[in-house]
Amino acid sequence: MEYDEGRDFTQQRLAGETDTMAELLGNFRPQIPAVLVGERELRAICDRLGNLPATFAAFPFGFELPLNDGRPAADIGLSLAGGTLIADFFRQQANSGEADACTRQVMNLLQDTDRDDSQLRRIVSRKLMLEYDVASASNEERAAPGLFLRPSERPMIAGRRDSAEDVGAVVEALVSAVGWKPDADERRVAENVFLALRDETRLESIGAFPARQRSIRLAAMKFGSFAQILDFLERIGWPGDVSSLADSLSQFEAVGGFKSLGAHLDIRRDGVGPSLGLSFCNNHRLADDPRYWLDDPNDWDAFLEALTGTGMALPEKLTALAGWPAEPTPIFGRAGPYMLLRGIHHIKLVVSEGELTRAKGYVFMILNGGMFA
Repeated sequence: MEYDEGRDFTQQRLAGETDTMAELLGNFRPQIPAVLVGERELRAICDRLGNLPATFAAFPFGFELPLNDGRPAADIGLSLAGGTLIADFFRQQANSGEADACTRQVMNLLQDTDRDDSQLRRIVSRKLMLEYDVASASNEERAAPGLFLRPSERPMIAGRRDSAEDVGAVVEALVSAVGWKPDADERRVAENVFLALRDETRLESIGAFPARQRSIRLAAMKFGSFAQILDFLERIGWPGDVSSLADSLSQFEAVGGFKSLGAHLDIRRDGVGPSLGLSFCNNHRLADDPRYWLDDPNDWDAFLEALTGTGMALPEKLTALAGWPAEPTPIFGRAGPYMLLRGIHHIKLVVSEGELTRAKGYVFMILNGGMFA
């Protein structure tokens, strides 16, 4: 049984496994290397998740790992979809009269995509992703997570000029969901960034962080070379030093160890912001491929070796990260057996003043009870 086919079955099993995602993460301790996420740091993540239900584990979730940081700390990302037990949980929270900002924002998007005639649903389906700052949080407040949408129904591929309108529609939906005022200039900049894409590139996600300074985060993916990335940055007027970045990237030119590249950009009403992340990916499949979450344990060896000695990542964290991807692993819980899928989604190099300064690893986990059914 493929992942999507077994998702509903898995949610039902997880509902009988334990009450909260925090409790379930505690059970995953043997699968999470302590050098990447320490005991205290995992408790902080669990505390941040609060009473979110264990059924989240039927969807992809994972950690953002700062590889140059000596602390074994991490942020966490979750995903969900309308018409599921998780959506029911948020609806119950909203109806209780004690909804927090996250619940209100999630419900705004779910209510939009619940409608069969929803323009947003025709673009992104009913799925969304949440990104919780924990290691990177600037204070002790429980800030609302970032919200991300992926154009899974109508892919935003370079050359499709009608997709620019879809970009604007998703931006407007996110802005409305988080309670910001609509901004025509912001939408125009986002649409123009999409129109600057060439060849086989595409926008794979659009997001907003309501607790941070206002911007729209775009992930432009499927670049085949560094030259394509640099040309794209020139076309969109990225305010960084492209020539310095080219010099910084040269150390990876001959190494390889990745299948495609991505650019993570912040969009503002006055143009593209200076923040830039370059992602290195090894999954050649598209997001709607049912095998998308089956990672090859050996695909990352060359790239992780290339990172060693660059100063952007600690050797002990790279060693632990190399052991993260694994073949599907059986896990036996109280409610029944599961198959644990685990891998590296991408590795991001953060650019500051034209230089590659630090690396982050984005790793995922999913539980699937349907593979045994």
